[in-house]
Amino acid sequence: MKLERLLEHIKINNLSGDPQCDITGVNIDSRRIAGGHLFIALRGTQTDGHAYIGKAIELGARAILCETLPDTLAEGVTYVVVDSTEDVVGQVATTFYGDPTSKVELVGVTGTNGKTTIATLLYKMFRHFGYKVGLLSTVCNYIDDEAIPTDHTTPDPITLNALLGRMADEGCKYVFMEVSSHSVAQKRIGGLRFAGGIFTNLTRDHLDYHKTFENYLKAKKAFFDGLPKSAFALTNADDRNGMVMVQNTRARVATYSLRSLCDFQGKVLEDGFEGMLMDINGTEVNVQFIGRFNASNLLAVYGAAVLLGKKPEDVLVALSLLRPVAGRFDAQRSPDGYTAIIDYAHTPDALENVLNAIHEVLRGQGHVITVVGAGGNRDKGKRPLMAQEAARQSDRLIITSDNPRFEEPQAIIDDMLAGLTAEDKRKTLSIVDRREAIRTACLLAQPGDVILVAGKGHEDYQEIKGVKHHFDDREIIRDLFANH
Repeated sequence: MKLERLLEHIKINNLSGDPQCDITGVNIDSRRIAGGHLFIALRGTQTDGHAYIGKAIELGARAILCETLPDTLAEGVTYVVVDSTEDVVGQVATTFYGDPTSKVELVGVTGTNGKTTIATLLYKMFRHFGYKVGLLSTVCNYIDDEAIPTDHTTPDPITLNALLGRMADEGCKYVFMEVSSHSVAQKRIGGLRFAGGIFTNLTRDHLDYHKTFENYLKAKKAFFDGLPKSAFALTNADDRNGMVMVQNTRARVATYSLRSLCDFQGKVLEDGFEGMLMDINGTEVNVQFIGRFNASNLLAVYGAAVLLGKKPEDVLVALSLLRPVAGRFDAQRSPDGYTAIIDYAHTPDALENVLNAIHEVLRGQGHVITVVGAGGNRDKGKRPLMAQEAARQSDRLIITSDNPRFEEPQAIIDDMLAGLTAEDKRKTLSIVDRREAIRTACLLAQPGDVILVAGKGHEDYQEIKGVKHHFDDREIIRDLFANH
């Protein structure tokens, strides 16, 4: 593709070289540059891409997109200067990969909790309807039934558009995507056309990056502000920020709720560890999910499917067939008569939701033992709050390691313990070894009790000092049950 074509929709401050040169690839990582590529120098939070312009040219970059020119210009290389490479990288990637979102129906899901569940269930539902479907999620990316591992909730703009391009080329009609606050703030979704957006809820998370809750809210809201008039904006009317999200959107607004009159209404009629009986817009349906937070997620799935043109009765049938997402309220029954639930809950609000759901089913007939930790090198302020919430709703609490990353596990545990009262501490154990913490919970459990193992969910690793070691809560539970 000619460089000039890539720059069609971009305001250029300065161009030095040949705008007609052929570009064979685009990249923001100098290590991935090959002959004929365009290297885009981004000023990241950790490193500045401008420092790697020389390396990119050594590897064969034909053109450089940057904010400031290097001191020396290489012969035969075209340099393009713009105000902000972060602002334009998405548009360049979209153009290079043939504007893939003009060929698919792309729906984004954003919020603190529920993104993975809603996006994955929509992916499964629309495959059930017979479509080829793409999924971009925290757990795994899919091009129909082909799994593509993922490291980020929302990939960088180059990877994202390359995936979307493949999805379009392979005939996907719909793509469902988690949209993280980071991806909005860092313009990773720039240039994409969305057919719809879904808001789940907003509670404290990622303040290590956004610094304030207001900044976090603004990042989420910016996604809806950018939706086109042709799209839908489906928001959770039960969340206090639900209507704030859509107050400036051009998209057509629809609402879902478990509490109030709205477009898509739901109510939990019966619940158990096997599932729930729900009323959705006046029709009863049995679903294989547990808890009010999942009832809310299912309403969002139902509403989005209807807004995408599916018949309500067909959507309800599909809802009844769907199963929970891996690591999201993943319940396993022990041979000794207690239940273990593995869940990704890693915020105070998510813990509250999961524990509420457990108590709704138990109705005081069993004890709750919670195993939980907190991630290292992330928002430290939520650590004592997570411990407080877990202690408030648990009969026994075991605080352990999560992904300590580059922090000391004991230091993270100490931060969590600092949130507990003397009374809370009397029912709390701290065990650094996560496997041993889970084993101890199983030894403490009696028939009818519930163990909640929270924080890692689907993850099959534990990150320690920059190294990912294999570690899967679900495997450990299965092994303990098999060897009880």
